[in-house]
Amino acid sequence: MSTDTKKQINEMALDNKCPSCRAPIHFNPKLNKWKCVYCNSEFTLSEMQKHNNASNEKYNEDNKDVSKEENTNQKKEEKELPKEKDNTVYISHKCKNCGAEIIADELTSATFCVYCGSTAILQNKLSGEFKPELIIPFKTEKEQAVQAFVNLKKGRPFVPKDFTSKENIEKIKGVYIPFWLYDIWVSGTVNCDGKRITSWSRGDTRYTKTDTYAINRTGEMLFTRVPVDGSTRFNNDIMNSIEPFYYEDMTDYNHAYLSGFYAEKFDVSSEEAYDDAKKRTLNSGKDVMYADSGHYNSKVIVQNTLQDRKEFSKYALLPVWMVNVKYNDKMYIFAMNGQTGKFVGDIPLDKKKAWLWGIMIFAGLFLAVVLISLLIYFMG
Repeated sequence: MSTDTKKQINEMALDNKCPSCRAPIHFNPKLNKWKCVYCNSEFTLSEMQKHNNASNEKYNEDNKDVSKEENTNQKKEEKELPKEKDNTVYISHKCKNCGAEIIADELTSATFCVYCGSTAILQNKLSGEFKPELIIPFKTEKEQAVQAFVNLKKGRPFVPKDFTSKENIEKIKGVYIPFWLYDIWVSGTVNCDGKRITSWSRGDTRYTKTDTYAINRTGEMLFTRVPVDGSTRFNNDIMNSIEPFYYEDMTDYNHAYLSGFYAEKFDVSSEEAYDDAKKRTLNSGKDVMYADSGHYNSKVIVQNTLQDRKEFSKYALLPVWMVNVKYNDKMYIFAMNGQTGKFVGDIPLDKKKAWLWGIMIFAGLFLAVVLISLLIYFMG
């Protein structure tokens, strides 16, 4: 599919239904279950699977004949639209609940129908090489992300008044970000020069002795599930900042976990992302060996022969709450780990407010100095 045009394709978007009332049902992070907001029924993953509501295989089987017909129609209906400045490819999907048109770009794998609110899980974006192997379900709720976002203003008087407006709060969304997880062996040698300094006095003379040691550390260590963001849409520094993710909550991927959230598919291959994982593990390996080389007054690495060996990689979706806020033609990013609640915020400065505060402080200090001077003059 060309990246310099927009295309429109008629595809069916998948959603999950409540087994009790057949209304759209979303995953509830607090309960770790699926809860229907219409009939208040709650279901575990095994109960959802029992009702064939959380099975990719069941969906494929039930829609085999329909998919063939749709694929034929797609070839007939596919058409190029006028070029856009951003060169983004958009694809049209049909909501399985109400039949409305859902527009998403080529990297979006889960979104929402704006008419009925149903989750639109774009099955073709989650199959084949793009099917995730693992997922960490959301453990935090939107209210927690909203509170963390609002709290960014606390103790920061120069944050723009509208930064945490209702409009921006409503933009906060839960997104499953594509990550590559690597198991990597690091082995080799780190050589250091260490110095131990001792001092003593004898009479009026002060003596200092410096002993220099050649330190050698050789070893091998395994780093498991080293995460690297697999999407060019998300800033790697931001994604690294909200780590760590704890893998005890990781489970086999199931599309039902996407209900109620957005999701992206990777556009950075495992091979391309590995460079970042390699740098991180080699640096971590060097730090471990450096720390294990003993205690000295000073210590410096003189040789590092560490090498990496990739065991394997897995494709996973990890949960993040985020919002982008535009202020003075610049985008500011807020992101919160959807599992642990750790967040980072890129906060703008209201220069006018800072300038006014500066004038007020200067005026206050000047007035205080004048009053003190007058007081000293009349009392002295």
